[in-house]
Amino acid sequence: MARPSAPVFRPTPGQPVTSPPAAPTPAQAPPSIVTSPSPAPATAPPSAAPTEQTTARRVNPFLQKDPKQKARRLARALVSDMIVYQPAKRQRALAEGTLKAEFDEEIQKSWEEYVEQVGEEMATSTPYWQEALNDILAGGQQLF
Repeated sequence: MARPSAPVFRPTPGQPVTSPPAAPTPAQAPPSIVTSPSPAPATAPPSAAPTEQTTARRVNPFLQKDPKQKARRLARALVSDMIVYQPAKRQRALAEGTLKAEFDEEIQKSWEEYVEQVGEEMATSTPYWQEALNDILAGGQQLF
């Protein structure tokens, strides 16, 4: 079995080249800490033209400012929370056909939170809340 080689020092482009810091000797390192060298990040030379991959960045959907996306995500999160906290109640209510009645109080509280966070106009003019109830709470059935 070959031993891993020591990490290669690569200076950051545009920075003056200095010698790398000396690695601690086994006598200096605490015996309880075992570290492994991490590879240095690969960097393109400064003269390389940016590629399509480096210029086109994917935007994290959780960082988007789109109010409709926020409303849709919030509706789904609030409805999912109902299931997380009461999975047995949901299963029983689905089997008995009493989902609306069993979750009436939870739906009302979550709806109020939804309206407070996205605004009444957004809440009433979009189908996100109803879609979340049907898709998530009702398991795809059109109950709401």
